[in-house]
Amino acid sequence: MSKGNITLIVVLMSLASFGLMGFQYYWVRNAVRINQERFDQNVLQVLSNTINELEKGETSDVLLNQLIQDSALQETIFKKIDPIELQIQTSPRYSRPSVVDTMLSLPAPQVSETFRRMLLSRGVDISVVSELENFFTYLTPEIASRMFTPDEMQILLQEKERQLDFLSKSQGFLRQRRQNKPIISSFETEIILSDDAIDKIVKTNIKIDLINQAIAEWAEGQRAILDRLDTGKVRLMLKQRLVEKGISEDFELALLNDKAEMVPIGQVADPLRLKNHGVQAKLFPNDILGKDNFLFIFFPEKNNHVIRQVWLPIFSSVVFIFVIIFCFIYAIKVIIRQKELSKIKNDFINNMTHEFKTPLATVSLAVEALQDPELSNHDKFRTRYLGIIKDENKRLVTQVEKVLQAAALEKKDFQLKIETINLADLLESNVDQISLQVEKRGGKINFVNKLRDPEIEGDAFHLTHLINNLLDNANKYSKENPVIRVEAWEEADRVFICIEDKGIGMSKDAQKKIFDKFYRVPTGNVHDVKGFGLGLSYVKTMLEAHKGEIQVQSETGKGSIFTINLPKKQ
Repeated sequence: MSKGNITLIVVLMSLASFGLMGFQYYWVRNAVRINQERFDQNVLQVLSNTINELEKGETSDVLLNQLIQDSALQETIFKKIDPIELQIQTSPRYSRPSVVDTMLSLPAPQVSETFRRMLLSRGVDISVVSELENFFTYLTPEIASRMFTPDEMQILLQEKERQLDFLSKSQGFLRQRRQNKPIISSFETEIILSDDAIDKIVKTNIKIDLINQAIAEWAEGQRAILDRLDTGKVRLMLKQRLVEKGISEDFELALLNDKAEMVPIGQVADPLRLKNHGVQAKLFPNDILGKDNFLFIFFPEKNNHVIRQVWLPIFSSVVFIFVIIFCFIYAIKVIIRQKELSKIKNDFINNMTHEFKTPLATVSLAVEALQDPELSNHDKFRTRYLGIIKDENKRLVTQVEKVLQAAALEKKDFQLKIETINLADLLESNVDQISLQVEKRGGKINFVNKLRDPEIEGDAFHLTHLINNLLDNANKYSKENPVIRVEAWEEADRVFICIEDKGIGMSKDAQKKIFDKFYRVPTGNVHDVKGFGLGLSYVKTMLEAHKGEIQVQSETGKGSIFTINLPKKQ
């Protein structure tokens, strides 16, 4: 995969990841906002319900609520009442003045003071009491039921019974008067009330009652708010209704009176915060010309309540986002790793081809020389070329064994032969073997032995090979006149081996990869360092099998230091 394709994949996956994270952020933020608005609505609804219940204790509110709900009553009150038209009828009064009539006449009954006040309150002319007989005649039951209340009707019936009793006693006089010719003694005036006039009178009385109640309510609204409210009861009512709405958090409560003074109800940490950020509702909003008093409520732990409502979606979103980011990063690393492995594979194939090509070419030339008739008769040349073929064949076998050994190490298909080893002798033998190659290049190698007890447990074969690999790398990666220093010491139950060179060194990035299989430190386009990149991978595998460790310190152009840490006992 080319670098451009990898870059394109990274960009597209990054855009998709950021887009998904942006969508999740928008969704979570919207969910939190909706729950905050729902919380505020529930709190405002609880405040309104509480205030409405408080207003039920106000007697004037009963009439106002009825007025709001009854459209017929509204029309009765707010519609203009036209002037009442009265029909006045004059009729003659007949009498027979005689001595007998004068002696036998009875005094007319007098109306009670209660009946008189009742008539006055209904707008009836008080002069009609002088002619009760005519008044009761024209006052039908239908008219009376609309004008008077049930209690007033009782008083009306009592007056009518007295009038009827008076009339029954006067019947004897009337019989005697029938034979005599009546004479007109005077004229009487009669007021006739129509149904429309009576209806207007009833409406007028209702308006008077409403005006009286409005005045009483206005007087109630002018009282101090603390005289009208039981603050303890208000707080308890709010708490009960909030619990019904699923809100159990503590809250701060206060009144704002008509003087703009905050009156705390319970403990309030910051009155200014309560006023600026709390939910408010007006107290007794239906008062006529009432004072402006407000009830404020604030929840310090409001955010905790909202988060508890949406914690599961938020937590799920965060988990999914982290999973997606992890998968994205892992996928990018796999792609990059595969690209590096592909490059390492190509380098390995190139190195293996180069390593195999040289001995094969040498063998091919030697075979051609042996096939020459002129040279085939010379034993000296034949022996020489056969030796070359043997050496190059041995070299090819060694290279093949290295590849096969790498495959065995990867599968952990090996067993250590643990025995007691003299580490000092092993290191001296390795140094002696490599010293010839170092001195041939004009360099030198030193061994500093600080071991007091050089005996350790391990596999002598593999330990010898891993030390040889490190010394060989120190020699190969030194340009000219290599300088190599080997030092061994011990600390407690562990031994340390340090191999230091003044070679080309390596970068920080290369130090992280040198123990990977097939990896070789880049040396440019010049193939002057032979190998497959298997040596350090073999070193690390064998040390881990011996329960040891290896560390590297290097700087480009200044050389490298490899430090081996091995236990004395396996």
